[in-house]
Amino acid sequence: MSETTKRGPGEALKASPHEQAAILMQALPHMLRYDDATVVVKYGGHAMGDDQVARAFARDMVLLEQSGVNPVVVHGGGPQIGAMLAKLGIKSEFAGGLRITDKATVEIVEMVLAGSINKQIVGFINAEGGRAIGLCGKDGNMVTVKKVERTVYDPDSNIEKVVDLGFVGDPDKVDTTVLDQVLGRELIPVLAPVAQGADGETYNVNADTFAGAIAGALEAKRLLFLTDVPGVLDKNKNLIKELRIDDIRGLIADGTITGGMIPKVETCIYALEQGVEGVVILDGKTPHAVLVELLTDHGAGTLITR
Repeated sequence: MSETTKRGPGEALKASPHEQAAILMQALPHMLRYDDATVVVKYGGHAMGDDQVARAFARDMVLLEQSGVNPVVVHGGGPQIGAMLAKLGIKSEFAGGLRITDKATVEIVEMVLAGSINKQIVGFINAEGGRAIGLCGKDGNMVTVKKVERTVYDPDSNIEKVVDLGFVGDPDKVDTTVLDQVLGRELIPVLAPVAQGADGETYNVNADTFAGAIAGALEAKRLLFLTDVPGVLDKNKNLIKELRIDDIRGLIADGTITGGMIPKVETCIYALEQGVEGVVILDGKTPHAVLVELLTDHGAGTLITR
């Protein structure tokens, strides 16, 4: 932008009034597209580590809500859970590289996710002028889970063994009754991925999978995964702006999508199969990434559709 004005010490450069008006006009068709639409945002544990980023994220959610969008925030908290377990001297056991969540661990998981992290995000949104409400999968039987079972390969016996991961669940049923009462009433739900099983026990749920199940049940227009990468990259490390499910399978087969990106895109496919219109992987540490993705012409990450 050509013309900028300094406002005072410590304040960022601001656009001129004419430039501000031009920016708003550019956003108008996008605001109309998402008017009264539901957008689920998965807010990752690593993106939450910086207060400044957290406050910027909170402002984005308030602006979306004020623009007629119905934002739903689903958050993780892996690093914070690990820190609390270490602080309390609880050692995690692993089997085949997977964490086993025993009774003591799941109590800490619930305390950290549905307690301190959830209310911190609620507080940030409220401080920016919004009205957030903190919930978890247990509230109103929003999410009922089934116990996760995983198999790991045992090189000694040359067979796959079933591993009991303890209190880890996958979404089985989603009841949107509570969310239906909240959305459209100037409230922003903030959801912790803790839920109950049919056995009445508390289960920890992978936050990405939880967000996919919620977005599918709400028939969300967009599900945004805020990560620590710009999106899906090609072999030259350039951002791929748009993909379809069939493209993803080909990119995994030819080695373009590798490592930690594979479970991310698999979760995107899961969400699309649940009924979400489009899923976006974008960098959560980029300032106002959500607004850039939804309200500008060029977007901010990789859009994946059916």
